Amino acid sequence: MVTTARAAGLRDYPALADELGGDGAALLGRFGITVAAVTNDEAIIPAESIGWALEAAATELNCPDFGLRLAARQDIDVLGPLAVAVANAATVGDALEFASRFVFTHNGGISVGLIEDPEGEPEAIGLEYRDTAAATGFAQGAGLSAGTIHKVLRQVAGEDYGLLSIHLPHPPVAPKSLYIEYFGAPVVFDSPYVVFRIPAEMLARPIAGSNHTLRTISVDYLNRNFSDQDHTMSARVRVAIEQLITTAKPDIATVARMLIMHERTLQRALAAEGTTFNDVLDGTRRDTVYRLLRETDLPMSQITALAGLREQSALTRVVRRWFGVTPQQIRNSARAQHGSPTGIRVQPVSRE
Repeated sequence: MVTTARAAGLRDYPALADELGGDGAALLGRFGITVAAVTNDEAIIPAESIGWALEAAATELNCPDFGLRLAARQDIDVLGPLAVAVANAATVGDALEFASRFVFTHNGGISVGLIEDPEGEPEAIGLEYRDTAAATGFAQGAGLSAGTIHKVLRQVAGEDYGLLSIHLPHPPVAPKSLYIEYFGAPVVFDSPYVVFRIPAEMLARPIAGSNHTLRTISVDYLNRNFSDQDHTMSARVRVAIEQLITTAKPDIATVARMLIMHERTLQRALAAEGTTFNDVLDGTRRDTVYRLLRETDLPMSQITALAGLREQSALTRVVRRWFGVTPQQIRNSARAQHGSPTGIRVQPVSRE
């Protein structure tokens, strides 16, 4: 499945490339992107094409900070209707909640959410940005995205909003001083994801100049026009649980914090979709256990721990409930299928 993104994310790309001595239109054209597309608020293009276009410009124009430079030139209006909702939220926390819910309208492969501070400071939190294209090694794309988030935070929380440090998911491809100058804070490289370490109190800050009417109109527009099934609340909760399940306790409080919403709001949203947090957790845990049993040689005790279960007997009970067989039978079936067609075919047991 091709992940798509709004071409407006490259809006100032042609002009910047031209200023650096290149041919911006030709560079974009090499990846199937037209200048008309990047100036069109409605144009959608493959997200991967954006990543390659940025990398090509950085390499061929000898500009290792191309992504950051592009972010510096752009206004948050490149985010389309999401920009209106964010800029007119009541508080910074509300703005980040809108971003978490609707960032897929800008790029279908990215997510934004709150996490515990990666450095363990009790009065700090992390704003984490994930991109499915990160595995391709698009450092310029990470720079553009991080730079854009920085501009959004400065607009809604103040020019000096208190950034403690930023973590980036790649080694420095430009002099480290350029990153420090742009973000005005220490920079940590080679992290798993982009993370902005910010003061926890920032979430309660009111946004100066926010307009309730504009906020209502923009959020209503986003709700009516971007109700893609892939972005239901249950799907978002599942993604959050998958991020947590093998490393931390995926309870509702932690997931709600990641999604930047109150627990009761999360429960109501799931109820409106005919499910509960425990149902989503159970399904995610089921699929994780099945994958670990079939695709790894981890001991049963370790799978038990990774699934968040206390005892191996509990693993046996839930696997029997889910699939009607034992954990070892699932593992044996997978091994048999590699060399013999005679394996147990396991199908989930109906929970009705």
